[in-house]
Amino acid sequence: MDKRVQFDFVIEFTNGGGVQGQGFRLDIEGDDISDQELADSIIRDMRLLMVGRVSISNKQILMEPHKRTSTQPLASAAPRYVDLSHTIESGLITYKGLPAPLICDYLSREESRKQYAPGTTFQIGKIEMVTNTGTYLDCPFHRYEHGKDLSQVGVERLADLEGIVVRADYHAQMALDASFFRDKELRGRAVLVHTGWDAHWNSDAYFEYHPHLTEDAAQYLVECGVQLVGIDSVNIDDTSGGARPVHTTLLGAEVLIVEHLCNLDQLPDEGFRFSALPPKFKGAGTFPVRAVARIE
Repeated sequence: MDKRVQFDFVIEFTNGGGVQGQGFRLDIEGDDISDQELADSIIRDMRLLMVGRVSISNKQILMEPHKRTSTQPLASAAPRYVDLSHTIESGLITYKGLPAPLICDYLSREESRKQYAPGTTFQIGKIEMVTNTGTYLDCPFHRYEHGKDLSQVGVERLADLEGIVVRADYHAQMALDASFFRDKELRGRAVLVHTGWDAHWNSDAYFEYHPHLTEDAAQYLVECGVQLVGIDSVNIDDTSGGARPVHTTLLGAEVLIVEHLCNLDQLPDEGFRFSALPPKFKGAGTFPVRAVARIE
């Protein structure tokens, strides 16, 4: 049997008035659905505007067949978000040879008691770190003196990009050439390379010989007009020598790079939007991002 949810609701509008329902039923996917998902679903289905507070009550999960046709969305068909970023904490080593971040209090809660009314405390943090920390974005200034820095990269290059995942298991091959990207729809997309190397994050193994792209792969991606290339590895280039042909090729063509991604196994190959926004710093070519995929 399929599952449905029965519930009562009250919706208030910000411009006055409201609407309510009792014993309302909807098809759901899975075994349960949150009150917030229910609220979003009925607002979307009823095409309501100017919605304020929404109250859900008397919710019950029922075992009965779905009533909607296969072309109609189910109640849980809201976007799903996948966090593709590693957590940054004090002492984390992202890249061997670079210092770990220091994260501490500039103003502690205890000290703030002296400045505010009784019962009111705040914390102001202090962070010291290199810009290549955690999951981070590279823009042209990272490689080229006169390339665009973070403040000069438009948000349309960083947010809500159509994405595609290219699977390349590191157990099979470390050097990923252009053949991995052929016969795929790449133009205008964020191309995320899933190797599985993120399983070694925060361990010595992470810094050993790692999956990477080759120069011909980078050139092919540029020719295909991609917007951004990401990888779940320590570097998009082979770091066994001093050359960085992938950074040189991609950033030279203003194709952005995101390194140290994670959780790419949770994404479909296509059908998602990718965002990776750093702060708008002038004079910086790299900075940590909260990389996120939105799956419809």
